[in-house]
Amino acid sequence: MMQSTKPQMPYEVTNVEKGVPIKSWTIGVPFEPEARKQLKNIASLPFIHKWVAAMPDVHLGKGATIGSVIPTSGAIIPAAVGVDIGCGMMAVKTNVHATQLPDSLGPLRSAIEAAIPHGRQPGRRDRGSWHDIPEDVGARWTHELADRFKILCEKHPVLKNTNNVNHLGTLGTGNHFIEVCLDENNDVWIMLHSGSRGVGNRIGEHFIKLAKKEMERFFVNLPDKDLAYLAEGTDYFNDYVQAVGWAQDFARINRQAMMQRALNALATTLNKPVIAELEAVNCHHNYVQKENHYGKNVWLTRKGAVSAQEGQLGIIPGSMGARSYIVRGKGNAESFCSCSHGAGRVMSRTEAKKRVSVEEHARATAHVECRKDAAVVDETPSAYKDIDAVMAAQSDLVEVVHTLRQVVCVKG
Repeated sequence: MMQSTKPQMPYEVTNVEKGVPIKSWTIGVPFEPEARKQLKNIASLPFIHKWVAAMPDVHLGKGATIGSVIPTSGAIIPAAVGVDIGCGMMAVKTNVHATQLPDSLGPLRSAIEAAIPHGRQPGRRDRGSWHDIPEDVGARWTHELADRFKILCEKHPVLKNTNNVNHLGTLGTGNHFIEVCLDENNDVWIMLHSGSRGVGNRIGEHFIKLAKKEMERFFVNLPDKDLAYLAEGTDYFNDYVQAVGWAQDFARINRQAMMQRALNALATTLNKPVIAELEAVNCHHNYVQKENHYGKNVWLTRKGAVSAQEGQLGIIPGSMGARSYIVRGKGNAESFCSCSHGAGRVMSRTEAKKRVSVEEHARATAHVECRKDAAVVDETPSAYKDIDAVMAAQSDLVEVVHTLRQVVCVKG
């Protein structure tokens, strides 16, 4: 008589003493011990709802683990949302085919770089900021962001003297990028990654400090001081919800403004009209919002994770030389309807700069029109997990709709 075998769960479970479990979609991908320890600290907090979910790109972060989904009841951890509030992705399919691209893609990269401020150069003439606010950027700031920002600044004056409107429609540094990609049909896509820039950073830092002061004021002992939280019903909590919601809107509008400029740069380079077709996705992967899970309204923090509700489109990018994916969520309740936000680092930036040579980086990105200098080796493909293994580990969370490969990459 044949015995039935119990199907293997698609995730690993870690039970935490005096805490909730951790469910990790990490089968077949690296999962560093430091990240596990960090997740256990989060799982031990008294206001976690059900469990903590770890995505396959999980890796060590500051305070909270990158690639984690944290449902909380009655509190929010500002450091779990982080300082790049609303950081996320946008991608659009264009009416351009690969055969219409020029043989040399250098001029296209230069056109995008000229159209969108990127990088950082400290000082009054920072190349990553606008010096003269474009009319369209100024209009969106005025009509969609300015009034709410004024209210935030009245409550928290420290937010006023920040890079705000001059960063709207700009890329930033680090792992933020703008790419021209080809899908499985050789149709041309533009994909970009950025967030709420300088003003979002200041909002994050400010409320992280306030949360830490609250912990001191009420003598709250935490396994990690960066897990300081704001309790629901307090003024600081209400102000944070207001501020983080505004920063997430800033991030979404920021990506929209850059996308239009990138499309214009492509049109100018090709000397033909370029339109964005229907497959447009604009999703956060560092944010918090109220959601209902397992019959309860909770604050769900996705720290390096994407919403994957049933039928919802999302973006999972690889590294500079690897494939990226447009995905459709399967609405898996156990992951709180979430998936990974990328491949996830296996080397810190410092480690990558020590271990990866410029020559290695150039070979790994030979098929992409992009920077090949020492300043970007921390973003080289070998600094990240294998994107295919990451996708395999979350096959019960999303399905692939389009597979993209980069041909142009602009880095900050």
